[in-house]
Amino acid sequence: MSTPMHAAITPGRTAVITGGASGIGLAAAVRFASLGLNVVIADLDTAALRAAAGRISEAGPGEVLTVQTDVSRKEDVERLKDKAWQAFGGVAVLMNNAGIGNGGGPFENYEGWQRVLATNLWGVINGVHTFVPAMIAQGTPAAVINTGSKQGITTPPGDTAYNVSKAGVKVVTEGLQHVLRNTPGCLVSAHLLVPGWVHTGLTA
Repeated sequence: MSTPMHAAITPGRTAVITGGASGIGLAAAVRFASLGLNVVIADLDTAALRAAAGRISEAGPGEVLTVQTDVSRKEDVERLKDKAWQAFGGVAVLMNNAGIGNGGGPFENYEGWQRVLATNLWGVINGVHTFVPAMIAQGTPAAVINTGSKQGITTPPGDTAYNVSKAGVKVVTEGLQHVLRNTPGCLVSAHLLVPGWVHTGLTA
């Protein structure tokens, strides 16, 4: 884990991205950094986190914090939230992006189903449960971005477990936005990112 040289304690200037060491998460982190935000990236691979932190630091003036995190474990996500608040005083953008594939068909690879749902769906649920109440309490504009997939909408044959996980992310995001929209004084919004085919480590 890298530690910021100084704490920029402005909730409106910090983005947290899970799965932030590669692929869509890293691209988003670089973009957020270029806009002047502090960036917190979470991932399992510590070497990948270190390499990503270097790229993100080159993209903008903000601080970069890396936190090794297994999003399927709520205690890990709670630790991620605590470190983000300790370093920066709050979060303006939460991007629940961590994801894996190779789940399985309707009646095959039961352990693969468990892994994919634990990361892709429960990772988002853990992020929402852990971060969003605190983001609402900040009283500042903030956004939650959940990475879904067109496969969660079109549900093509193949990796049924992955399709189910991403369909679940869509439903969670829609339910979250409904609640946020109807919470008095709430300045937090929820958004579903629906990528098409992207060449990342997951597709490889």
